[in-house]
Amino acid sequence: MKASFNLAPLCAGLCASLVLSATGLAHDTHSSKERGGFHDSRIKPSPLVEKVRAVTRRYGNIEVAIAEGWVPATPCVSGPNSGAMGVHYVLPERVGDAVLSADAPEALIYEPLPGGRLQLVGVEFIVIAEAWNTANPSAQPALDGHLLNLVGEPNRYRLPAFYELHVWAWEHNPDGHFSDWNPSVSCDQQPTS
Repeated sequence: MKASFNLAPLCAGLCASLVLSATGLAHDTHSSKERGGFHDSRIKPSPLVEKVRAVTRRYGNIEVAIAEGWVPATPCVSGPNSGAMGVHYVLPERVGDAVLSADAPEALIYEPLPGGRLQLVGVEFIVIAEAWNTANPSAQPALDGHLLNLVGEPNRYRLPAFYELHVWAWEHNPDGHFSDWNPSVSCDQQPTS
């Protein structure tokens, strides 16, 4: 039985966020972050981080993501106390499908850099709670042993309640690979409208 829920808030948010394109937000075609990126040989990433890197490597060039149908969903999301997530690009059909797969994240996360460029820093796995609970009534949403977090509604994203998991595959996060907020990411270079 397929879950029925209203994706109108998500689509409205996606359409509204297309304003990002109209504000002159340029797209980064560089493959490494100006301040060094995620390259600490002392830290062995988890298998999930390695899987995410393998499937998202090509999205270091945001033009590839856009050509494959990824659309901007948020401006740069800053943390409540420190750090940020970044700018989210999503594949809308994945958000509502009630499927979680390590090789198919629902969102790519980019950090705004000087000059309007964007740098891939991580991904977010997202599943609408109602869809997940209907399709998987006895299973907790998890990826490779990592439980997803529940974000209730109302929420700042104007989405129905959803489960999410961030994976910081391309930017070191001193708070951990799966923390929501990354103190190494900033919204300081987000263009203003």
